[in-house]
Parts: sequence; structure tokens; C-alpha cells
Amino acid sequence: MSSGFEPVPVTSQKHDPAWKHVHMYKDGDRTQLKCIYCAKIFRGGGIHRIKEHLACQKGNAATCHHVPLDVRQAMQQSLDCVVVKKGKKQKIGNEIFPSAKKGTIKSPRLNDDMDRFGREGGVNSEMQFIANPDPLDRVDPISTLMTTARVSLSTKSKEKRKRGRPSKNSLASVSANTHGFPVSDLAHIVPVNGTKANPEVHLAIGRFLYDIGAPLDVVNSVYFQPMLDAIACEGTGIVGPSHQDLRGWILKSAVDEVKSDMDYCSRAWARSGCSILVEEFSPGKETTLLNFVIYCSEGSMFLKSVNATNLIDDTDLLFDLIKEVVEEVGDKNVLQVITPNEDCFSAAGKRLSDTYPTVYWTPCAASSIVLMLEDLGKIEWINAVLEQCKSITRFIYNHSVVLNMMRRYTFGMDLVVPDVSPHVTNFKSVKRMVELKHNLQALVTSQEWVDSYYSKKEGALAILDLISDHSFWLSCNQVVQLIYPLLRLLSIVTSEKKPAMGYIYAGVYRAKESIKRDFRKREEYLTYWKIIDDRWEQHQQLPLYAAGFYLNPKFFYSLDGDIPSTVVSGMFDCIERLVSDTNLQDKIIKELNSYKVAAGDFGRKMAIRARESLLPSEWWSTYGGGCPNLSRLAVRILGQSCSLTRCKRDLIPLEQLENTINSLEHQRLSDQVFTQFNLRLRQTSQKGKELDNMDPLSVTNQSSVASWIAKKESCLEDPGSSDWAAIESPSLNQTRLKSSIDEFEELGGEFDDYEIFGAVKGEEDTLADNVESQ
Repeated sequence: MSSGFEPVPVTSQKHDPAWKHVHMYKDGDRTQLKCIYCAKIFRGGGIHRIKEHLACQKGNAATCHHVPLDVRQAMQQSLDCVVVKKGKKQKIGNEIFPSAKKGTIKSPRLNDDMDRFGREGGVNSEMQFIANPDPLDRVDPISTLMTTARVSLSTKSKEKRKRGRPSKNSLASVSANTHGFPVSDLAHIVPVNGTKANPEVHLAIGRFLYDIGAPLDVVNSVYFQPMLDAIACEGTGIVGPSHQDLRGWILKSAVDEVKSDMDYCSRAWARSGCSILVEEFSPGKETTLLNFVIYCSEGSMFLKSVNATNLIDDTDLLFDLIKEVVEEVGDKNVLQVITPNEDCFSAAGKRLSDTYPTVYWTPCAASSIVLMLEDLGKIEWINAVLEQCKSITRFIYNHSVVLNMMRRYTFGMDLVVPDVSPHVTNFKSVKRMVELKHNLQALVTSQEWVDSYYSKKEGALAILDLISDHSFWLSCNQVVQLIYPLLRLLSIVTSEKKPAMGYIYAGVYRAKESIKRDFRKREEYLTYWKIIDDRWEQHQQLPLYAAGFYLNPKFFYSLDGDIPSTVVSGMFDCIERLVSDTNLQDKIIKELNSYKVAAGDFGRKMAIRARESLLPSEWWSTYGGGCPNLSRLAVRILGQSCSLTRCKRDLIPLEQLENTINSLEHQRLSDQVFTQFNLRLRQTSQKGKELDNMDPLSVTNQSSVASWIAKKESCLEDPGSSDWAAIESPSLNQTRLKSSIDEFEELGGEFDDYEIFGAVKGEEDTLADNVESQ
């Protein structure tokens, strides 16, 4: 949008679900809305028109061609609820105002979902910015009846009001004639400000979850609230689906919905390329499954699961299985196959690359980074710091009084940060403790702590010594300086926001650069570099990583001096392997020259500014029109991932599927797994990679945080200290500290350290100059 548009935040009072999918701008005195998916601007028509646009409902608004399927269905469901509520309110209104049917009395307006803005007094109105009630809960016959009844009651004598209850002929009897329950209960039925928190409803939900033994973090599902909304739209008395319904038409509808999503993604494979992710999963000690997921710029899709228990150690069988999936997806669409880092996958992957010249094999980058953190944690001085930090948290998290006290002093933030891997949890927790250093020191020096019974215990005295020890915090700071670049790199390669291929090479460079800067003695930083290089050896010479760095304008134009030969060689290798037509190869080489000198559209001021703001693939799509062949190749490379997914696989009946003996039931379970896995992937992409449940005490995080919260025999001398009901919940809005700097932004800057590139500046060959000569 032009610079004349001023962003306007959507206030929390706007409860219509469509507000989550638009941006609001002010252009002078006019307010306009912009769809976040297709960037269409609406200069009038209200939020109802936006909702029709997102629901792809033709009529008052153009349909959105980029809206996700789940959003489109949610908007359609909301529109349907409006119609249902309007009908119900009209019926009630006709009962209350029977003369309205004959046209003698104008019935109150039953629905004002338009939420007009602009000249009609919508968001331009100062009143609208302060409060915007749910459109479904505006003035209607029920509220009119309640208001009339209250006015009627207020006109009666004070003596009657002092008796405590209205007479049977007053409000209650009027309400009973229309609804069958006292009007005092209407407050629970007509939402206030569009939200309700009914304890009885919550108790009913909890009772159901306890009965079926479901993990309690299921309420974090993005589909939980839409389910409640759909039920609420139908009112009381709705009958739930039967067991056969869930196994029958409902499952079929869900499968069709997911396949529709998959068709949308598969159409992008030929244009933007895709990666096949081979995920190893062991639901039981004697069972090994391989899950095949297809990643592309439009999203990740689960393809199928295969029992690989008898073939995981056989390179030939493993190769045949992966080859079958490549052919199913189409080898011309596949740029790479990402697998775990074990030797069996390495052998099968390299053989696959020999069989298909246009397909690369890539080990999982996230796994390699986790192994680096594991190796660093074994270093004696680092391990000692970890144990000291754990001694603090083990005491705090096993006494409810101390835990509550700590959370008050840290404003609801926890010291332990759960993650998928315990090695990542270790270092994230040390980093969190360093960030909360002053809060912890304020805690142990407070009068509240001094007066506490627990401050006199043996473990508490040790905590006081550590938290007050300057050398302890120096060691913690040194650990954070060492591992933070690797945590940042891990965050980048597992990001759901941006494909990592254009950033991973720069991420490794920045990690080694940071270690060299913080540990200036060569023998020190080379020790840590060796740990990184040993685990990164498989990735070191991957052409896709080098090409991603070369094609990312943010980094390419930041290079100081000659382009490192490894980067240029990787770019050339990708051109030769991914483009089989030699004529196209020659055209791409010529177009590389235009890119190198920022000729044509590449040199526009807009393009220069956009190097920092646009995704690399978007930058090429926008400004690469003068180099169409190179642009197509760049978009395919830059749109790829570098790691396997972090999708939670709990409760997906993968092992049950393998043990099913009936072919019909096996097919039904296969469809259920297909649907459930893909819904999880979609949910991960919507919510990001952060864990749903960040509470360290939750049993779902036990495997990664065990050493940080494990109880000891001496921890629970006082029975009252283990009262879980006395624990105050961590802050919902501050479950983790937010970095003010985006991980991707921290990768910017110059790239001029040839020791990191693995070459001496004077020994750089002339491969970079070959680009200009060809």
C-alpha cells in the first residue's frame, strides 16, 4: 500500500472472527480493510462483506483465491450461524411483536452484521474504536424485551423491589411464555461482549476429557474453539454424532477436505518444486514406521506411512521404498529427499541421487544441530553449569509455595523452557535463567523469601549461594554466548514462517563468526568449531545450501570481495543438475551476470529495499521478470525446507494401523491417519513451531524436562509443599520471553571472514569470474 496509508490496530473489542484475517488502514478520514491473503482492499461494505469474500461466497464481494480451506469453511460457518440466529430472533420477535407481521409496528432490527465503516460510521467513528460489540449480539427482540421489563420494574414502587423477588406476573412470567426459563438466566444465553466463560460448560468439557483419557493440551487445537462455536450456533438440545457417524460420513468428508488441500498443494509442485521428508518413527520398541511428508512453499502434506521394521537396515529395500515415493510424486517435481542422518539413510539417499540426476539427498539439518548441542553439553565446564542450574529449578519446581513465589517475581514466566529435545531444553533454560537473573536475585533477597519456611531448608541455602554468586552468572553468560547462535540457527531451520534454504548457509557462518568473536583465542574457538564441523560434515558441501545463499539477495549483495568458490561451485552444480536442457543452462549463466551487477529491475530502488523485507522467493517472483529462466530456478531452490517436521504424532493411530488384520478396517484407519496427520501439519503451520503447552510441569513435556524438575527424597518433607491445587498458573501472555530481533534479521551484515568459508582470501580461484565470461 502507498505510504499515505496509516495502519490501525484491530482492537480486542472486535469479536467477529473475520477481523483476524484483515488489516485495517486509515487514508485520511477514510478507513479501509485489506485481506491478508490476497491483499484486496475494501473501501466499504463492512466486515460482513469481508466474511463473504473469505468464504468465497459470490454476490456482494469478489472471492478470495488464496484463503486457506479451514479459514474459508470457518467464515462460511459464521455466515450460516448469522442466518440461523437471524431466523431464531425473527421468530422470537414475531412472538413478542405479533403486529409486526401485519406491518403495523416496525420490528427492531434483527441483524446488523455489516459493521459499516467509512462514511456510514464504522471504524472511522471514535465510538467504534472504543467498543465494537459482536454483530450477532446487537439490539434484538430479546434485549428489547429485557430492557422493557427492567424499565417496567423500575417504575414500580420501592417497596416491591425491596421484597427481593418480582411477582409472578412480572419479568419471569413474561420470559416463561417465550422461552420456558426465567429471564434471569438470559444473561447466560445472550453473550456479553461476544464472549462467555460458563463454569458448568467448562466442567462438562473437563469431565468428558477425563473420561476418555485425552491429553489435556487437546484444548490448544486450533479446531477446539470452532467446534464450540458450531455447537453454540445450534443452541441447546443438539445431538452429537454417533460412533458410526464418526467412522462413516464425517470421516469421508474430512478425507475429501484434506485431499482438496493436497490437490491445491500438488498443483504447485511443478512450479515451485517440492521436498520429500522421510521421517522415522518408533511407536513401540519392536516397530519402526516411515512417514512420508511432501513439503512445498504452499504447505506440508502427509502422503503415507509404511511399516519399515524389516527393511530399515537393508539399503536396497530402503532405496526401493523411497524410489517408489519419488516416482509417485514425480521425479521432475522433487528437488531433494530429506532423511534422518543415520548411515542406512545416507547410503540409500546417495544411491537415489545417482538414479535421479535432478534429485538431491539431504540429511536433516535440525538433527545435526541438536547433536552439536548434545556434544557441547558433554564438555566438563558446560555440564557443570547445567547441573548447577538444574539444582535451582529442581528445588523450586517441587515446592508449590516456592514455585508461586518465583512466578510472582518473574511475572509469570517459567525458568524451564520445554522443547522436543532435552538437549535443546537444557540450553534454552540456561538462557531463560540468564534473562531472569535480576528477578531471581530479587526473589532470594526479598523479605518474603527470608521469612519463608522453605528458605531455611538445605536446598534453599544452596540456591541462595548460587544465585548470589557472581562467578556462577559469568559461567552462565559464557554458555549462552556459545550456544545462542546455534539455538538461533535451529530456530531458522525449523521455522514455519520462512523456508530455510535461503538462510541456512548464512546461519552457519554467523554461528561460527559469533563463537570466534566471543572466544578470541584461536585454540578456544577452534575447539568449538570442530564440534560444529564434525556434525556438519554431511552438510558442508551440499550445493543446495550454497545456491540458496547465492540466490538470496539479502546476503549476495552483502559479500565483501570475491564470492567464495564453494558458493559459486554449489550454484553451478544446481544449474547443471536441476536444468537438463543445455540451452537453458547457458541462458541462466548469462542471466546470472545481470543478477551479479544488479542490472535492470534488480537495481531499482524498490528492489534494493525489498532485499531486506521480502522472502527471497517473493523477491525473485517480483523483480526477476528480466531473467525468467534464472528466476524460475531461484524460486524452486529458495522455496525448500532443510529439516524434517516437528509435528506431534501422539494419538495418531499409526501402530494400530499396522496391526489391523481386516482389509476394510485397514483402509478406514488409513484414511483416519491420513486425515489426522494432515490436520496436525496444517495446525503446526498455522500456530508455528512453538510447543502448544509450555508448562514444564505438564506430563506431556516430561521427557524433555525430567532432569530439570525431577523430585528428590529431601524435596517433599512438608506434605503441604506438594499441593498441586495451590500452584498459580504461569502467565498466559508471558509464557516465554520474546526477542525484539527476528532470528532472520540477525543474519544480516558482511561476509568477509575467509577462515569461516574454509579458504584464504588470496587463494580464491577464478570460478567467480567465470560467471562474467560465459
